[in-house]
Amino acid sequence: MRYLTILFTLLCSYTFAQQASCCVRPVSEQNAELALNTNFASKHLEPTPFKLEKEKGQMLTFKTEYGEDARAYRVTPDTQTTKVVFLFHEWWGLNDYIKQEAEKLQAALGNVTVYAIDLYDGKVATSVPEAQKYSSELSDTRARDIINSLRKVVGDKANIATMGWCMGGAWSLQAALMLGKQAKACVVYYGMPEQDINKLKTLNCDVLGIFGTQDQHINESVVKGFETNMKKAGKKLTVHRYNADHAFANPSNPKYNKEYTKDAYTKATSFIKTRLK
Repeated sequence: MRYLTILFTLLCSYTFAQQASCCVRPVSEQNAELALNTNFASKHLEPTPFKLEKEKGQMLTFKTEYGEDARAYRVTPDTQTTKVVFLFHEWWGLNDYIKQEAEKLQAALGNVTVYAIDLYDGKVATSVPEAQKYSSELSDTRARDIINSLRKVVGDKANIATMGWCMGGAWSLQAALMLGKQAKACVVYYGMPEQDINKLKTLNCDVLGIFGTQDQHINESVVKGFETNMKKAGKKLTVHRYNADHAFANPSNPKYNKEYTKDAYTKATSFIKTRLK
């Protein structure tokens, strides 16, 4: 009887571990689920058309290991540098708003090269259905191939910070996990965080999280869970909460909050500057 009890206990422990593991899904699946959620989609009203005049950066095309060539909008300083930022777009894609953000970020950081990565391979959404389609179709394999390939482009001596919004916020954290010792800072704007504590243990950098308390999807429960998991992983996470809705830092969003965006941006750039010294 005693041996049966031990066997039963071990079986239950194994089953629980398997179920817990199954609950942690790839970020691409979680982003796809969010993208197809009607309530979540309603938080992203179509952006006002915008054309960036006199682009300061250039589109870079680079080879990938497993698929077609990839692209990024690169903004460089006047002098050579090993300091780099990987910037990740929202679910609309690499549009002119993101290119403008890349230019703004490079100017704020100074001697840093900014790469606004195109995860959609040239596709840009101008309507919610298009954004839902492109976001839900982005595979984990393709996104990781693009990130890993760009890491090879910048070289193994580069010190890299990551930053992104919404879907891009989720990929900012995933990129930091992928970059290993090259990762020096990670900024997540209201993106779905990694939930696997074992993966979080491999982080090499501090993380800054920026979230809206009115966000019904990347909500307080998600944020608190992220804080708990990072603490268990022994990693440093600084969270700033704003009394705002999802995507409050997007200037094309009718719920854009200029005051909160400015404050969050100041915190984000200071965070990156300090860690890219």
